[in-house]
Amino acid sequence: MPFVPTDPLGIDELLAPEDLAIRDTVRGWAADRVLPHIAGWYESGELPGMRELARELGALGALGMSLEGYGCAGASAVQYGLACLELEAADSGIRSLVSVQGSLAMYAIWKYGSEEQKQRWLPGMAAGELIGCFGLTEPDVGSDPAAMRTYAKRDGTDWVLNGRKMWITNGSVAAVAVVWAQTDEGIRGFAVPTGSAGFSAPEIKHKWSLRASVTSELVMDDVRLPADAVLPGVTGLKGPLGCLSHARYGIIWGAMGAARASFEAALDYARTREQFGKPIGGFQLTQAKLADMALELHKGILLAHHLGRRMDAGTLRPEQISFGKLNNVREAIDICRTARTVLGANGISLEYPVMRHATNLESVLTYEGTVEMHQLVLGKALTGLDAFR
Repeated sequence: MPFVPTDPLGIDELLAPEDLAIRDTVRGWAADRVLPHIAGWYESGELPGMRELARELGALGALGMSLEGYGCAGASAVQYGLACLELEAADSGIRSLVSVQGSLAMYAIWKYGSEEQKQRWLPGMAAGELIGCFGLTEPDVGSDPAAMRTYAKRDGTDWVLNGRKMWITNGSVAAVAVVWAQTDEGIRGFAVPTGSAGFSAPEIKHKWSLRASVTSELVMDDVRLPADAVLPGVTGLKGPLGCLSHARYGIIWGAMGAARASFEAALDYARTREQFGKPIGGFQLTQAKLADMALELHKGILLAHHLGRRMDAGTLRPEQISFGKLNNVREAIDICRTARTVLGANGISLEYPVMRHATNLESVLTYEGTVEMHQLVLGKALTGLDAFR
């Protein structure tokens, strides 16, 4: 077998034909619908036509992709991961749209919601006709969600919800917000129609990362909800944390998409850019950089594939998700930074994807568990000692 620079370890041989077909379909969609426009969207700090993109993603089966029923594709974890990789190879903001829709908002309703809630929301969300968001992080509470201040109090048969959530992807365009709040019974989740009186979602501007993504604050001022708005299937932090584990899995794959796009840009550039009479890819220092980037990229994809097989087998543990998220996002950022050095001054231009991916990954590094939190998850698992408190 010949050596294939784009698949040096032969990872494609681990994939079934249907896996490859899904990957190629999503890659083709991203190449057609995202890549020609993404630099402009990023520069202007907006995602025009988001609702249309969501409907197209729904038609591809990419929304709630690994969920069963209610119009969802019922794909394997590996297939969902491959889709995340291809979407983030285009832009982290596009993958975030899909992750928040499917792995957070839809997953919460699918896992913890009533049958009535599932029938009301999931088919439209799977089709991309309805957008969802997930409200956990607050302005003053990030890594310690148990300290959230958002509160829901019973008033007769209703609930009255007050509080604020911050850095919420899809918030300003969502039809439903899954909001987690303190109650007298413990932390509960609520499916909140965003048209409810007292609910608003002002968009957050002036971002230097995830610029082609809708990011919002959620403000709830005496939002009155009926009794059937609460998700009945869970009480406590295990609810939102279970959703986050599902979403973090997608990030493990997605980060490698951003890394792959940056590596491929550097590899193509090194083959054609000439200095001192020959392509820079012919110099030892550049080849060393390319070799190191390829090592970490394909080790990361192998790790994602292994964790995907474990998820499909029902044996994937939260600590293993932390292992993957910590490693792959950290290595993806390093690949982007190294790729930027190969491109030299051109590396900061939006004509190339490298700096856009690098700045996006700074957000991915932080959201859904910072580096430090995942280090402590692994530290506790390794030592049996809890360093969180």
